[in-house]
Amino acid sequence: MRILLVEDHLPLAESLTRALTQAGFSVDCMHNGADADHVLHTQDYALVILDLALPRLDGWEVLRRLRARRNRVPVMILTAHGAVGDRVRGLDLGADDYLPKPFELAELEARARALIRRSHGQESNVHHCGPLSYDSAGRQFTLAGERLQLTPREHAVLEVLILRDGKAVSKDTLSEKIFGLDESSSADAIEIYIHRLRKKLGHAPVAIVTLRGLGYLLEAK
Repeated sequence: MRILLVEDHLPLAESLTRALTQAGFSVDCMHNGADADHVLHTQDYALVILDLALPRLDGWEVLRRLRARRNRVPVMILTAHGAVGDRVRGLDLGADDYLPKPFELAELEARARALIRRSHGQESNVHHCGPLSYDSAGRQFTLAGERLQLTPREHAVLEVLILRDGKAVSKDTLSEKIFGLDESSSADAIEIYIHRLRKKLGHAPVAIVTLRGLGYLLEAK
């Protein structure tokens, strides 16, 4: 899933971007609040990880503006400001979680998965569509009990579809959720990934259905 990391400490931003990418996320990284506020006007994210002490526009104001626009994307505050008053202020402004520095990377990744899961109305890490199962904690798909071998892009597309829980997803939405700002994307690329996924699902009683004018829907036959 695509997330936005807003962190002005460049070494930390680079290490977090690498780690989150290795964990299977598509990461856009901004180093000041003004750029973060701008991109949040135009891009769709599954999660925002937000520092508070940012240049040009602090994290408090980025969060306030985000919620004023009625954007309900989950926000995790990641900051050295760990005092109770700061945590209360962040949560009152609309943050969903608060992780003070220093932190363990495994905890950050687990909290990120939990926030994304809750935003989709899911209490469990495991999602099902007929014989297809997805463990969002282990980031693994299984089909009829056998592990499904997928490329990172195929995995990302199928993850979006299964998390939408029976709702159609347009090509534009798929592109927004799996490609970062610095990556080129096209409708043709999405069609290629869908074609490959259909071949890998084979004759199993689960399929990716094309709904004219709406996009793609993952459903059990």
